[in-house]
Amino acid sequence: MGPLSGIRVLEFEAIGPGPFAGMLLADMGADVLLVDRPAAGDFGLKRERWYDVMMRGKRSVMLDLKADSGKQAALQLIARADALIEGFRPGVMERLGLGPHESLERNPRLVYGRMTGWGQSGPLAPRAGHDVNYIALAGVLHAFGRKGEAPVPPLNLVGDFGGGGMLLGFGIACALLEAQRSGRGQVVDAAMVEGAALLAAMFAGFLKVGEWSETRGVNTLDTGAPWYDVYETKDGKYVAIGAIEDRFYRELIHRLALPALPQHDRAGWPKMRDQFAKTFKTKTRDEWCKVFEGSDACFAPVLSWSEARRHPQSVSRNSYLTVAGVEQPAPAPRFSRTPAKLRGAPPERGEGGARALADWGFDSDEVKQLRSLGLGMKE
Repeated sequence: MGPLSGIRVLEFEAIGPGPFAGMLLADMGADVLLVDRPAAGDFGLKRERWYDVMMRGKRSVMLDLKADSGKQAALQLIARADALIEGFRPGVMERLGLGPHESLERNPRLVYGRMTGWGQSGPLAPRAGHDVNYIALAGVLHAFGRKGEAPVPPLNLVGDFGGGGMLLGFGIACALLEAQRSGRGQVVDAAMVEGAALLAAMFAGFLKVGEWSETRGVNTLDTGAPWYDVYETKDGKYVAIGAIEDRFYRELIHRLALPALPQHDRAGWPKMRDQFAKTFKTKTRDEWCKVFEGSDACFAPVLSWSEARRHPQSVSRNSYLTVAGVEQPAPAPRFSRTPAKLRGAPPERGEGGARALADWGFDSDEVKQLRSLGLGMKE
């Protein structure tokens, strides 16, 4: 079941990118066991477990890591894991006696995944932060927004999830592959500030040769070009066009029934934008969908999340599923021979822990001993 079937991952309770990395691995078939605190802590954005989508497919045990007995129990779990995910500030796991040195000493093949905003070293390493801070320092936030306006945070997708959790998941998968060859584990230091910068790698080349301006909103992909932008329709909704290539631009002009203007004549862009804006306001969003149906004009309606789930493209590929009553994206990417399949809904604290320990090879006496050390679990 999934390309990572048989891989055991121990994930320590955290928020955002760490759980997202765990979800990615669980989606791909890894057996992810979550080490939860005995009671919910203050993680900023309040949420109940049943709709915490990033916990899907995992199982849970409860443990007080600040107690010496908790450390002993955690090290026993670490000894059976292939990979570990932790998202504390640098030094916290070391102070708990669960840092890389102790963990790799107990389990030399362990892949020790660390998720932070600033990284494990550097002057900002011990400081607090959130997605918006990391992408700001990476130079990425500066690029989002229209000309003459303030930068616009792109939700927390670039730092937390793209540059954070997805990068950590990729790093862990790489290290697991290497460990199969070498028999040795290692530490994966994933920093959101570096991951966000990495996502913007393409623009480094553009900047070098003068094909990109650091002035916001004047470039081809940042709303500067009228043929790569969003436009309001008659019904107050929006459509998106991305007709970069010449042949796609010609198709766009044809479908809009407009006179052709030189696509790359920047002096003519204000007039072109005005034409596009006025034209798109003459029909509703759905009427424009019919106009562009079957075309290669690089057109799409701007859908809400709820609308996206009902779109024929999504429906035809079963791109969304429902777990515990919550509609959510299905696992991706897809595999022809080892397809991903969710293990189940997000677990409540301790839920599935007893079964997980049995699957991880703990016998009844070992489970009893772990319980005596404060490990809480349910069937």
